[in-house]
Order: sequence, then C-alpha cells, then structure tokens
Amino acid sequence: MKDLKDFKATLTEDNPPKNLSVQLKSLWYDAQGDWDKAHDQVDQLMDRESAWVHAYLHRKEGDMWNADYWYNRAKKTRPNVSLDNEWQNLAEYFLSH
Repeated sequence: MKDLKDFKATLTEDNPPKNLSVQLKSLWYDAQGDWDKAHDQVDQLMDRESAWVHAYLHRKEGDMWNADYWYNRAKKTRPNVSLDNEWQNLAEYFLSH
C-alpha cells in the first residue's frame, strides 16, 4: 500500500488487507466505526507506536485521563487537532514506516 488514498480505498472492503501492521489494522477498524475491534488490536501491546494509536482511540472515546496515560507511554502529547486530522496523521505515519 503506497499512500493514504490507497489505504482509504480499502475501507469499502469487508475486512482489512492482510498485510497491514497492527497499528494500521486498528485505524482501519476505527474508520469502519468498530471502536472495540480497533481497541482490541492494540490493547495488550506495550510498544510506543501501539500506545500512540491506543491513546488516539481513548481520546476519541472521550476518556482523556486514559488517553493522556497512553500518549505518555507513546512519548507524545495529546494533539490539538481534530480527531479526523489525528487519524489521518497516524495513518500517514504508519503507511510511511
């Protein structure tokens, strides 16, 4: 998958592409409106990148204390952007890494 446009094109499918990283798979499920499945992808992972997605999901949920905990684990600060912008920034980051 080359870019955000390609990634977004997969959102019309019933399942995420098999070659996605766990972080992109989480963002894929989130874009599908399945917060629980998105959360399940990163819930038990302790690496910084998964913590960053985990933080975003709790921010989206409205649980700012929990979000800030995970942003801290990711060595990030809660961004002052819309949730849509954060999702896009995360997707672009993980697509390029």
